[in-house]
Amino acid sequence: MAKWGQFGFQDAASPIMLQLIQFHDHIMILLTLITILIGFAFISLIFNKFYSRFTIEAQTIEIIWTILPAVTLLFLAIPSFRILYTMDEITSSFLTIKAVGHQWYWSYEYSDFNNLEFDSYMTPTPDLNPGQFRLLEVDNRIVVPINMETRFLITAADVLHSWTIPAMGVKVDAVPGRLNQVAITSSHPGVFYGQCSEICGANHSFMPISLECVNWNSFCQWVQKFSS
Repeated sequence: MAKWGQFGFQDAASPIMLQLIQFHDHIMILLTLITILIGFAFISLIFNKFYSRFTIEAQTIEIIWTILPAVTLLFLAIPSFRILYTMDEITSSFLTIKAVGHQWYWSYEYSDFNNLEFDSYMTPTPDLNPGQFRLLEVDNRIVVPINMETRFLITAADVLHSWTIPAMGVKVDAVPGRLNQVAITSSHPGVFYGQCSEICGANHSFMPISLECVNWNSFCQWVQKFSS
């Protein structure tokens, strides 16, 4: 049975996701106020108690419901544009990783290291260890250092895919013959899961994404171990 904390977003693991959650809460406050106002006016009109020369002549009320939505849209547009530009901005990435979608798995290439590339397949249910998540765990995780910007180049080898990690606030289309990019900065260590979010065939639901964020020393050890 779902619990209260399972109805909302996943806990933010990046500054971008934190801003998205705050923007969502900001919108919900505005929507709640608008719903209360419209509901009050609607019920009042039904019971014929909300009438005056404003509703009869209609000039003042026309001005009000033209200006008020315009002001409301400003309160939504300004923070929305700020987040959109922040999500597209890539400054000084420490690491570049190319993610390629296949039917039906992901492959990754660490462009800053020689011979550091691998395929990432979903771990079958019989092979799962205790505590691992069904349909989300993979044989080879992506490993990145925390508090350092990592640039991901997203593409596909066959059909449309979508590289998505909700806790990071990331959802990027993987298009054959085209490179899309996104920057991720993890705010704390952990393992964060995602899935392909574009219907890409029979095994669309069996190509998960697993991102492991570690400290700098652990990342260096992983690179040395994986490259050897």
